[in-house]
Amino acid sequence: MRRKLVVGNWKMNGRIAQNQALLEALKVGVKDLKHADFVVCVPYPYIAQAQSLLQGSNVAWGAQNLCANENVALTGAVSAYMLTDYGCRYVIVGHSERRIQFHETDDTAATRFDAAEKAGLTPIFCMGESADERESDWTEYVVGRQLDSIIRRFGAAVLSKAVLAYEPLWAVGTDIPATPEQAQKVHAFIRNRVARCDANIAKNVQILYGGSLNPSNAAALFAMPDIDGGLVGRSSLEVNSFVEICKAANQECVTA
Repeated sequence: MRRKLVVGNWKMNGRIAQNQALLEALKVGVKDLKHADFVVCVPYPYIAQAQSLLQGSNVAWGAQNLCANENVALTGAVSAYMLTDYGCRYVIVGHSERRIQFHETDDTAATRFDAAEKAGLTPIFCMGESADERESDWTEYVVGRQLDSIIRRFGAAVLSKAVLAYEPLWAVGTDIPATPEQAQKVHAFIRNRVARCDANIAKNVQILYGGSLNPSNAAALFAMPDIDGGLVGRSSLEVNSFVEICKAANQECVTA
């Protein structure tokens, strides 16, 4: 059985004092949850703080993006090995906000994915369609194209060391989440797409749901057979909400 994974994406939020309060409370809130895994992906300036506060706990830490290059003249860029120097285990790649606002493409996201894996990081590779694309029945085309940008260049085997995330753009930050049935349909499509290349990897790869995930809908989403946890935005900034989502993931693994 695949373990559930809950990843908090703080996006561009945080201050030193509030980070400390949140992370200290999070450690206490999830310390007895042994059947699922938990991660927070924080802004670059706070990675060292996360490392200091979370090491020795059952909460891992990671980053929200990375540069595919190493040791080159790119002002403001952060490489994979800079992240591993601070104990990061995970990094988000190809998030919809990076694709839209920073013009990330399928190819540049795939290149970042490769750089993360080569450095020993676990990339959390994001895919999803816009509202217009869903209304035009292009969901599978868009998600399939984004997934194929990895498989086409590097082969399906690389997915054995990765996490996939379905985050429909129309649900991110809108308070209009996908229903469990809508999300399950796309998760099953993703898993079947991987299975065309390697059935064993498809069986074991974790696929997360992201998009207005909160304590009220987490249990129903996590109960779906192909949803293996969540990529959590706003609710990861409020410790009680995030802990409740983590508990839902842990409970689903206990009762499944």
